[in-house]
Amino acid sequence: MSALGQWVSGARLRTLPAAIAPVLVGTGAAASAGSARPLYALLALLVALGMQIGVNYANDYSDGIRGTDDDRVGPMRLVGSGTVSPARVKAAAFTSLGFAALAGTTVVALSGHWWLLAAGAAAVLAAWFYTGGRKPYGYRGLGEVAVFVFFGLMAVLGTTYIQADTINLAAVLGAVAIGLFASALLMANNLRDAPDDAQAGKKTLAVRLGPRAARLVFVGWLAAPYAAAAVIAALIEPWAALAWGSLPFAWRAVAPVVTGRTGRDLIPVLRDTGLAELSYAVLLGLGLLPW
Repeated sequence: MSALGQWVSGARLRTLPAAIAPVLVGTGAAASAGSARPLYALLALLVALGMQIGVNYANDYSDGIRGTDDDRVGPMRLVGSGTVSPARVKAAAFTSLGFAALAGTTVVALSGHWWLLAAGAAAVLAAWFYTGGRKPYGYRGLGEVAVFVFFGLMAVLGTTYIQADTINLAAVLGAVAIGLFASALLMANNLRDAPDDAQAGKKTLAVRLGPRAARLVFVGWLAAPYAAAAVIAALIEPWAALAWGSLPFAWRAVAPVVTGRTGRDLIPVLRDTGLAELSYAVLLGLGLLPW
């Protein structure tokens, strides 16, 4: 596989599940409220994809010019490896985030909820300053918090709200679940890179917590969504229990973490966490549909 192919493969592990999952769950919650709108869901998906791709490019650019990726365990980076110039990667980041902003503005105009533009602007700024700027919050252990808020709560609840003009309990619990999956995905990434990050001065949550506590947190974050699905099934829609069908992927992701694997041996954890998130979202979204 070429260097660029490796980068695309690694980015896909993070991008597709994190972009698709909140839209599926948010649309399922909107359908349970009696108002799913396919066009709005498609635009929400375009926003999520643009944001995720933009974050990947922005992170690659900012870490690359800082030298954080000079000695990297995980999939290669464009700037850090010298495959693509920093200027081109930065331009790709701005283009992707601009695309997300355009799709977001379109759906806001169609739905009439103009105040959501402020939320969108906050998401774009969060995407850039995760590793960009003079004091990136990702270097202070706040990355998982931002991921939970923007790719969990905001993405799911926003998808539901633009379609149903309301937010219900299914959307809230689903947003928490997807946010925890997204945070677990980032934690897996940071667990793998923790030794190099610590040496480079990047104090991610995994670095701050230490290996043992970070692994326990990862397991807890992967377990909690299944408790949320059980609550939704008990209180709202029994078919939400379908989400438990994704448990084998979650178990496969947990196994290397609890057995103390490190470095490259943790790379499959990203794949399996992403598969757990995506399959959970598909099954929960289906379960929330009014059959």
